[in-house]
Amino acid sequence: MTQTAEYEITRVYDAPREAVYAAWTEPERFSRWFGPRMLSTPVGRIVLDARPGGAWQATLVGEDGFEATLGGVYREVRAPERLVLTTGDPDEPGDGPASVVTVELTEADGKTEMRFHQFGVNTDEAHAEQAKAGWVEFFDRLGEHLAA
Repeated sequence: MTQTAEYEITRVYDAPREAVYAAWTEPERFSRWFGPRMLSTPVGRIVLDARPGGAWQATLVGEDGFEATLGGVYREVRAPERLVLTTGDPDEPGDGPASVVTVELTEADGKTEMRFHQFGVNTDEAHAEQAKAGWVEFFDRLGEHLAA
């Protein structure tokens, strides 16, 4: 039986919605926040073809030669308010974890509320908690990027 897990993270950033959306869709900005602090995400190792059916891919690189590539496909793109993308292939996940991520951006008084929802297949609660903790760190970095 396929295990599923889901969670949501909401953040409010002191930045306009267009800036938060650009941080998700422009490689130069994405590279500044995507990934844990101990790894880098070089701009040249990022593909963000932000259109329905377009691919996204990012390779995280460590000092010791470690590399991990993440990617999927955009299912929905409505600038600057909504992105729906996959990690892996949730329709045909095989044995590996895969998910659907929805990012919704709402602006009020010059600030942006970002609602992040992830639904994973072949994902147990422990894996989902690890993934959520990773995203929390990524979103801390996103806030730092937007404040700079």
